Amino acid sequence: MSSGKPESADSAKRMSAGEQYRAAFERLKSNKPERLPKGTPVSQNNVAKEAGSDPSALKKARFPLLIAEIQKYVEGHAEQRPPSVRQVSLLARRKNRGLRERIEEITQQRDHLASLLSEADATILELYDRIADLERQLPASNVLPLNPRGHKKL
Repeated sequence: MSSGKPESADSAKRMSAGEQYRAAFERLKSNKPERLPKGTPVSQNNVAKEAGSDPSALKKARFPLLIAEIQKYVEGHAEQRPPSVRQVSLLARRKNRGLRERIEEITQQRDHLASLLSEADATILELYDRIADLERQLPASNVLPLNPRGHKKL
C-alpha cells in the first residue's frame, strides 16, 4: 500500500546521507542533476547542494572516501572544464591592461618622434636662413650665366 507520497521522496528518506551524496555525485558526473542546472561543475559544495543538504554538512571527517573521490575527479577533469565567468573576466582584464600599457608606450614613442621631427624642421629652416645670409654676403659676380633663364637658387 502506498502512503500517498511519491516513491522518490520515500526512497530519498530511506537512503543514508552517504548514499544521497554518492548519488548526487554520480548525477553531477553524468551531467544529469535534479536540483542544480545542467552543466554545473562537480565540486564538494555542488555535490552537497545536489543531495539537498547544506554544503557544510559534507565534511571530510564524516565522508573521507567520498570527499577524496570528488577531489580526485575534480583534479582529473580540471582541464575539461570551461573557464568560469570570473576567470574569463580576469583574462580579459589582464589583456586590456596589457593593451593599455602598449598604447601608452606607443603614445610616448609618437610624442618623442614628433618632437625630434619638429627639431629637425627647425634646424632645416635655420640652415635655409643661413644659406640665404651667406649668398647675400657673396660679392657680385661678373660672370654671365650660360642659361638665359637665369641662375637657379635652392
